[in-house]
Amino acid sequence: MLLKPINGLLLVICSTFCISASAASLRDPTLPGSGVIVASNSAASVSKTMTLNSVVVKHNSAFAVINGQIYKQGQRVNGVKIMKIDEDTVSLADGRKLKMFEAIIEIKGQ
Repeated sequence: MLLKPINGLLLVICSTFCISASAASLRDPTLPGSGVIVASNSAASVSKTMTLNSVVVKHNSAFAVINGQIYKQGQRVNGVKIMKIDEDTVSLADGRKLKMFEAIIEIKGQ
């Protein structure tokens, strides 16, 4: 008579152990697969694209918001010196010009 409850308890303990052992061997689906190299948040992974978000020109000072950061003339953004800040453009030392609202300012057909 005593063997039936012990066998039932043994069955419960054994099945619990087996379930937890098989769950421990499962791979976390949120982890990257094998052979994947995860990049850190270093300067090498920073995007080189620049977006002119805003320009403030007041009296003799001008500031530009590029990629969410505030800059003034002479400072560097992504390693390129800001040469001039106008009302809707920023001229860079490498010859590029960042323009605000380019699609809105341009009038097609002219």
